Amino acid sequence: MKRHEAIKTICSFLRKRDIVISPTGNISRELFILKDSPRNFYMMGSMGLTSSIGLGLALCFPKRRIFVIEGDGSILMNMGSLATIGHYKPKNLINIILDNEIYESTGDQLSVSNTANLDQVAKNVGYKIVQKIRLKKKLQDFLKGLKSSKGPIFILLKVEKGRIYERTPRVPYTPEEIATYFQKFLRNNL
Repeated sequence: MKRHEAIKTICSFLRKRDIVISPTGNISRELFILKDSPRNFYMMGSMGLTSSIGLGLALCFPKRRIFVIEGDGSILMNMGSLATIGHYKPKNLINIILDNEIYESTGDQLSVSNTANLDQVAKNVGYKIVQKIRLKKKLQDFLKGLKSSKGPIFILLKVEKGRIYERTPRVPYTPEEIATYFQKFLRNNL
């Protein structure tokens, strides 16, 4: 499955009040192209903080589902966030790792996700549900079952290398605009 297919599939299962956090780089760019929304917090300029932001939002908004969509490179930069999430166990957090085994946004350098066993790490630190998925149909089936699942949930989603376009355009909003749109969404959808 290609990354943009995974993102599109995830977006098709979002509810009106769900929140999406995405990292700096190609994942945010593709999310913007496929499903721009004020519900999306595009993390600009800080690799590795996506899951930490998601944890904070999950704790602040316990009645809303928080989808953290990040790459293997992002989670590898801040593995301590997995332990912290496992400790606090927010029931509404869904952490989806789009793992293509490279730092694609910075030049296709190899990551170490092929030996890090991120799904096992998530199990060991206390995620309630951990799933490793390779196929679109299996992702769809798993997301359908999330309605009654209590987290934290960790999905290691193996995706192919490659962008939606050869040169995926940047998200055209400034960090201030992203924050303003996102805050307005939170206020209007309490």
